Amino acid sequence: MGYIENVSKELYQYFPPLTKQDDFDAFWSKTKEQAGKVELAPERIKVSYPGRRAEVYDISYNGMDGTRIHGWLILPAFRSGERIPCLIHYHGFSGDRGKPSEFMHWVMLGLAVLSIDCRDQGGKTGNQASYSHGFVQNVASKGVHCKEEYYYRYAYMDCVKAIDFACAQPEIEPGKIILEGASQGGALGMAVAALDERPVLAMVDVPSNSNLVARIEGYHGAFASVAEYLKKHPEQSDLVMNNLSYFDTMNLASRIKCRVFASVALKDEVCPPLMYFATYNRIKSEKQIVIYPFNGHEGGGAGHTEVKLAFLQEHYGQWL
Repeated sequence: MGYIENVSKELYQYFPPLTKQDDFDAFWSKTKEQAGKVELAPERIKVSYPGRRAEVYDISYNGMDGTRIHGWLILPAFRSGERIPCLIHYHGFSGDRGKPSEFMHWVMLGLAVLSIDCRDQGGKTGNQASYSHGFVQNVASKGVHCKEEYYYRYAYMDCVKAIDFACAQPEIEPGKIILEGASQGGALGMAVAALDERPVLAMVDVPSNSNLVARIEGYHGAFASVAEYLKKHPEQSDLVMNNLSYFDTMNLASRIKCRVFASVALKDEVCPPLMYFATYNRIKSEKQIVIYPFNGHEGGGAGHTEVKLAFLQEHYGQWL
């Protein structure tokens, strides 16, 4: 047994009890129905970009509640007349849609790229949702008192509607949708793969939003804000933990049907790998994970980007 296999073997046996509530599936069916009734109203405006091999569009569409979600659509200018695959990028916590230059490695591979903001974080996307209670520190505790108001209910559906936007574009092949992201972006990829059957692949790195009770108890990453909230409102502890169970990717994992290519880092204290394995071990579809034994929340970094490029070429080279 090699070093990485030896230090990570216990991860593959980690199955903490699920926290799924009896109305879990009904909750998500109702949520998806509600989001689906909101008109997408997609818009794209071509922007001047210093490069002849890519076309860049400033895009927007309506999220779950009509909040205008902003992003980039980047198309390889060298494409043929056929529709092409699309990689949808979800960003990390407090981030934004990024700069077009950050995605050119995917575009040069021949993929369209759709990168979107998460509402109420670091980009130009705001939030029209209303909340009947305050929160602490960051959006991970926003609406945590009510599952219908919880921040990630809206965020998950905004990300599902990003697939609607991609599939509505004449250049994109709807049957070739890839999800990609790290940390919060990895969590969104897991959630969307569970809540929508259109993606064929989810590439997720150091993913968040898994085993949320343990995340809160350990003050790990953004979910330390929920612990701080419960310091102020200890009488809501049971309510909050039950509400968060609907958004815990370990409870969603069995619904995933697409291929998953994941990575974790064993020194990651923001999104500890053990907690992600509560999700990974329950994925029933084809899956593979890369483990970085001495990295922290940065994960495999640029080196792992090279690994993902090679993975796409190996398994989806006929698309490229």
